[in-house]
Amino acid sequence: MAFIGAEELARFLRSQNILIVQEQTLLALYPLRALAVAAVLLLYRKRYTEIRWAELRQSPATVLSLLTGLLIVALWINLDWAPGSGTGPPGFDPNLFSQPAIRAALIGCRLAGAVLVVPVMEELFWRSFLLRYLIKSQFTSVPLGTFTWPSFFISSLLFGFEHHYILAGVVAGILFNLLLYRTRSLSQCIFAHAIANLALGLYVLQTDQWRFW
Repeated sequence: MAFIGAEELARFLRSQNILIVQEQTLLALYPLRALAVAAVLLLYRKRYTEIRWAELRQSPATVLSLLTGLLIVALWINLDWAPGSGTGPPGFDPNLFSQPAIRAALIGCRLAGAVLVVPVMEELFWRSFLLRYLIKSQFTSVPLGTFTWPSFFISSLLFGFEHHYILAGVVAGILFNLLLYRTRSLSQCIFAHAIANLALGLYVLQTDQWRFW
């Protein structure tokens, strides 16, 4: 959150001609951001007792998670509505760098971060913590996958507002929540999130639609 806030502040100050910073500089911060989050996740990995990778061996649930991830991507690229002028965000465009090696490294870092880091971090926050915290402040006393209408709607809306494409984000939040209610498995949600991010990344690389990154 600190990295994202700093980047957005830098872009705002640049738009006001207060700060001179190149977009390449901001893009180059992504590997540092991904590594910082990955380091924290690894440091506290023994505390994430609700992540049970063995649950991915349950074929019906894993197939459902796979299909959920693919459905989210299909909806995401067709629900690309954002507030404002409609021009869309610039996205993560490695072509701003002329050196092929730097472009390849940035693409690799972006994919790795999106597939290996973001799903774990976001599902721990949204599905493990917030979804239950909205039910009871002592959230660990609430069984994983407990349903209430307020927590379902509030967490889905907030998940949408976390993303530039709000409508797509809300729909994704709804589907991830429904998957948790169905499987009672945080690992399945992480897997579905990873599949969605991987598929979206491959779509971006094939179409040059960098705004989705």
